[in-house]
Amino acid sequence: MTKDGGPECREPGLALGRARPLHSQAGTCRDPVHVAATAKSHLQQRPGQTWTNKEQHLSDRQFVFKEPQQVVRRAPEPRVIDKEGVYEISLSPTGISRVRLYPGFIDVKEANWVLDRLRQDVPWKQRTGIREDVTYQQPRLTAWYGELPYTYSRVTMEPNPHWPPVLLTLKSRIEENTGHTFNSLLCNLYRHEKDSVDWHSDNEPSLGRCPVIASLSFGATRTFEMRKKPPPEENGDYTYVERVKIPLDHGTLLIMEGATQADWQHRVPKEYHSREPRINLTFRTVCPDPRGAHS
Repeated sequence: MTKDGGPECREPGLALGRARPLHSQAGTCRDPVHVAATAKSHLQQRPGQTWTNKEQHLSDRQFVFKEPQQVVRRAPEPRVIDKEGVYEISLSPTGISRVRLYPGFIDVKEANWVLDRLRQDVPWKQRTGIREDVTYQQPRLTAWYGELPYTYSRVTMEPNPHWPPVLLTLKSRIEENTGHTFNSLLCNLYRHEKDSVDWHSDNEPSLGRCPVIASLSFGATRTFEMRKKPPPEENGDYTYVERVKIPLDHGTLLIMEGATQADWQHRVPKEYHSREPRINLTFRTVCPDPRGAHS
């Protein structure tokens, strides 16, 4: 009992000694009625109510998808050149790379006659090439005309000054129309769709600096592909370089000039569909002394 006769609050388990008041967290004696009411409110709380409130709070948030910041490199689409004209395909410290396309330079009737004459008059031969010290049969037939020998891809073509009249006529016509002169000719016969020539540049020292190549085609249409040489930082990787595709039809003349051989490579790839024979005449100028070609 307290001094005023009221009941005394004691902590449970303290039966002896001086009694101590039971205080709440606020420092006052807790009312038993208040404690009972608080316990009852917890018992009446709906199951899962706390999680429901959390989920509602999360659903109010807005989630925004952001694209990755890393730049994805894509190989450029090849440029297709199939109309008559002059095209500057690149500009670099080496110079301007330029191609000129003349479809129908030789009309169809004359082109048919020329194709037959070339198949009969030219001494076609399949030669052995060398690549990385491995010999292989070139997948095409070739012939060479000129006062001087010509070496490319470690294959040497011996001098052959005996030009058939049809070739001399074609050479003169090209020279008259382009203003360029030529003293040599490499002939290529693609017998079918499996014949081809791999990536290369006509940049042999004997051709001099910035050589002009005149390519005249007869027979089946084949795609002439070009790709720009990669800059040094690409370490020889051609994945992302510029590319050009030129369909060369019966009687079409293509001129490559400027820095084209220094900055670009070209090829005629194999085809997946059947192709009739095609003959390609590539006129060029061979210098007697390669050391004097750059002067």
